[in-house]
Amino acid sequence: MSQRRVTLACGDYDRTSGLSGARSEDGLALRVLRLPPEEIFHRMLRYREFDAAEMSLSSYVASLDGPAGGELVAIAVFPSRAFRHGSIFVNRDRGVARPCDLIGARVGVPEYEMTAAVWIRGILSDHFGVPVNAPHYLTGGLEEPGRTAKSALRLPPGVDVQQIPPGDSLNRMLAEGEIDALHTARAPSAFVAGDPRVARLFPDYAEQEKRYFADTGIFPIMHTVVLRRDVYERDRWLARELTKLFERARDRAVERLRATVALSVTLPWLPQHVEETTELMGEQLWPYGIEPNRPTLTRFLRYAREQGITDATLSPEDLFAPETLTSAKV
Repeated sequence: MSQRRVTLACGDYDRTSGLSGARSEDGLALRVLRLPPEEIFHRMLRYREFDAAEMSLSSYVASLDGPAGGELVAIAVFPSRAFRHGSIFVNRDRGVARPCDLIGARVGVPEYEMTAAVWIRGILSDHFGVPVNAPHYLTGGLEEPGRTAKSALRLPPGVDVQQIPPGDSLNRMLAEGEIDALHTARAPSAFVAGDPRVARLFPDYAEQEKRYFADTGIFPIMHTVVLRRDVYERDRWLARELTKLFERARDRAVERLRATVALSVTLPWLPQHVEETTELMGEQLWPYGIEPNRPTLTRFLRYAREQGITDATLSPEDLFAPETLTSAKV
């Protein structure tokens, strides 16, 4: 059988490591480029460089009713998920000790529309009484100057977003107390280096996140996977075959996590971590598809509309290639 070769840009995770050189039984062969998420998003959104790519969920949702709407089509695969209570950092000297202290505060965020920030703002609003329009947001590079939004902002009334000065970084501004707090997917280098001025808003973030999951059943989705529309339209069967390869790679990763004869990850108490997580979250630790993710996707789409990421009222079914939503029954 002749093979259809597809170039996929994707991060290097245990659940995607099995994709390199993968082939499906029906003729899909993958060439995988391992790149940082920010680079993948930039190159795919601006230049459509890859046949398929890992993609920010918020950027994809924004693209659906943007100027280039419909140029990408997603499959219900989620290579990146993360709870985000631990992604809120504060300057210790600025008096931000509780979520309510963020009301009226100067809060940095690399991009207003980034998925992690959408989740953080939604969680703070729903669970901690901090309305989305309560802080003043400042956007720009976390570590380097010059980072800009991927698409034009559609801000709701009362939401204030300003760009930081050219040549500056949010990491420096947080450490120096020029901003009070920071919403970020990547921990700022000042925190990583142990700067005593920078701390997490929630020191017990893991316990906060476990309670959040127990209360909501939501494991926040950060990234999905997209195909270029022209690639998809030429061979629509690719959507399902690519989904199968991602599922197979994930299943192998979870199987390795559960192996005890030799630990697959450099953590001495990995079996305990797996057992505790399974007890809380169930046997399927990293679900793909719409139905097991419907509450998470529905919540995110509400946040996206409330925060101006999209003007459209979308359902989970609106996001993904229709071929991946049903399967044949015998």
